[in-house]
Amino acid sequence: MIRSFETKDICMMKQLTLSLATIVALGTLAVAGGDIAPVEPVIDTPTVAPVSADEGFYIGGAYGYGTMEVDNEDDNFNAFMVQTGYKMNPYVSFEGRYWFTSGDGWNGTGQDFSADTWGIYVKPSYPITDAFDLYALLGYASADPEINSQKPDYDTDGFSWGVGASYDITPHVGLFVDYTNLYDDTNNGESLKVDTWNFGVSYKF
Repeated sequence: MIRSFETKDICMMKQLTLSLATIVALGTLAVAGGDIAPVEPVIDTPTVAPVSADEGFYIGGAYGYGTMEVDNEDDNFNAFMVQTGYKMNPYVSFEGRYWFTSGDGWNGTGQDFSADTWGIYVKPSYPITDAFDLYALLGYASADPEINSQKPDYDTDGFSWGVGASYDITPHVGLFVDYTNLYDDTNNGESLKVDTWNFGVSYKF
């Protein structure tokens, strides 16, 4: 009887040991399996910097309606203005302008006069919408108003300023209108003022 009980005890201990070993092995596999995650391939995608449509070179042209005022006399003239510039960002541009002018006669006297002028400007802008901007012109201009030989010819240069607005009808084509004060000072002992209203079209590259 004693041997029979011992044999049974040994068999039960072997079964218990085997069962514990099996449980430990399965638990180890389960933990190990939980730590393993599928490896996903890494694809290097080149980063492309966004290009703003509101920067770059532009050119334009405009009709200008100008006024030249000498002391108490003034007269109007027609002008054609060409511009070229570079827009650094939506808020700042640099621009050059040239006006070709002609007058029909100074105050009806038949005296030919002209006021050919060029200017360079810093052009700060304030975008109201994606298409509509308000801007200012701050820079330097050189004007050469001439009125035959009966009045002195003027060689003027100095500070020039203006204000305006532009509207983009397409991503590349825009309309603009602005007022530009080309010269306002004393010259040859006379007060002299030259300014224009400009109505034009610009093209952005």
